[in-house]
Amino acid sequence: MSASAVVMVIDMQVGVLDGCHDADAVTRRTAVLVDRARAAGVPVVWVQDHDDFPEDTPLWQVAAPLERLDGEVTVRKTRRDAFVGTDLYEVLAALGTTHIIVAGAQTDYCIRTTTQAAAVRGFDVTLVGDAHTTIDAVHDGTAISAEQIIAHTNMYFSGLRYPGHQYAVEQHDRVDLQPRR
Repeated sequence: MSASAVVMVIDMQVGVLDGCHDADAVTRRTAVLVDRARAAGVPVVWVQDHDDFPEDTPLWQVAAPLERLDGEVTVRKTRRDAFVGTDLYEVLAALGTTHIIVAGAQTDYCIRTTTQAAAVRGFDVTLVGDAHTTIDAVHDGTAISAEQIIAHTNMYFSGLRYPGHQYAVEQHDRVDLQPRR
């Protein structure tokens, strides 16, 4: 199969989503995005945390209503950056990927790290602004809400610039599933 755009769903697992902000709605919006991708013939690549949640346990499973179909690639990762220690780059290269559309959890860890790593590796990237989530955090004694983390990440990513590449933050129902170039 050859495709230039790919939808990448990161860590939308039962165990990861526990306690995340608006997790049910984010999961539903991600499911709509995945359905749109499949209807358009855009491959879906699933990235799952294999370190904190042993494979095939209830917490490792993709959260409903999401469903991984036979033939869709699953990359098992043990780091926040889904490219580190995995075959993700090779999977994307084999698919002919130039544009990655990212949804998932957790915004301030695996989402931000992997989207930045994809940009550095030369991919065009769309972050699905209403289809990523996280939990509240505390930094240096200051509470930071999940909503603030999500908004900041969307702002940060919408301003990302690398010469010759395109980056965007779009809503799940408005994501352009065609390649950027």
